[in-house]
Amino acid sequence: MSKIVSIEITHHRLPLDPAFKASWDGRPRQHFDATIVRVRDDEGREGIGSGDLMKGFEGHEDLFIGQDPRHLERHYEVLSHISFHYGRCWPMDLALWDLSGKITGEPVWRMLGGRADKVRLYASSGVLRDPSAMADQAERYIEEGFPAMKVRFSSSTGGRGSWKADIKALEAVRARVGDKLELMVDCNQGWRMPWDTTLSWTFKDALTVAKELEKLDIYWMEEPLFRSDREGMRRLSDATSVRIAGGEMTRELYEFRDIIEERAFDVIQPDVALVGGITGCRRLAYQAREAGVMFTPHSWTNGIGVLANAHLTAGAGDAPFLEYPYDNPEWSEERRDYPMVSPLKHKDGWLELGEAPGLGIVLDEERLKATRV
Repeated sequence: MSKIVSIEITHHRLPLDPAFKASWDGRPRQHFDATIVRVRDDEGREGIGSGDLMKGFEGHEDLFIGQDPRHLERHYEVLSHISFHYGRCWPMDLALWDLSGKITGEPVWRMLGGRADKVRLYASSGVLRDPSAMADQAERYIEEGFPAMKVRFSSSTGGRGSWKADIKALEAVRARVGDKLELMVDCNQGWRMPWDTTLSWTFKDALTVAKELEKLDIYWMEEPLFRSDREGMRRLSDATSVRIAGGEMTRELYEFRDIIEERAFDVIQPDVALVGGITGCRRLAYQAREAGVMFTPHSWTNGIGVLANAHLTAGAGDAPFLEYPYDNPEWSEERRDYPMVSPLKHKDGWLELGEAPGLGIVLDEERLKATRV
């Protein structure tokens, strides 16, 4: 029987020059942080995870040392308790799945059910470009084989100035690409950065925007209201033909259970690196399918998080697309995946997961050593 013998958590920082100005953050980002979790067993194998900062995990290592890493449901329960009392420690779950795959010799997508060994991607942009530049970017995505693109709206008045200006950028994209791309919109109203005190849209605001998005045949509108307004989300879903999506920063699985039961969203977007890990979000994939709710994870962390969400989506889910954070030049695959030897590379808008045991992660040890903080 394999036994866990050590757990190591390290933090890393990549300087960003030029800075990345994310649509949801009025402050240009000068660096990109990554937390790496390594779980080793008594035969020298190592499982790798990444995501949130693992705050509060220190001091709880003894709850895992000596345990079989494949006892994933047991470990999930312990992590759920730690995450309740402290921070979100779900990268540990990803590392345990990676290690379990290496023990069994199977890729995680197959361990999760083996529905598919690849996922279709949508290109997830992050920068608020002017209308013409947004349309240029959309054309590049088409050339690379992506079937869909997500356009960001301003999170507050510090962006393009108003949702009407955001609509102008979206209209430019639709005029340029026609029906060659499915288009999604992230309204950026579900949460704010700590220093941003701008109020989210009201229901009437969101409904007005939804009517504009209907004219442009938008596939979904994401986070159109503050995260707590589930009743507003449900009413909005009933009032528009545009799918309502959300949940990327939801902290508890039971909240997703309620969202699914209430049909508050048409699309749920948990991220295994931020809530529930693979073990918990697997439950949501099944619940959503039975309720007729689309399950397609958020994945704006790094390549390790993208891979973990992709394995779950391929193995147990049935999503039409998975989020692929990618907005050159400000958000390149190389920046996003700096902890890895080679950044992930899509093939004509597909991410192929292959036969490598576990999650298929290969870390760039020299880069990690140089960026460690």
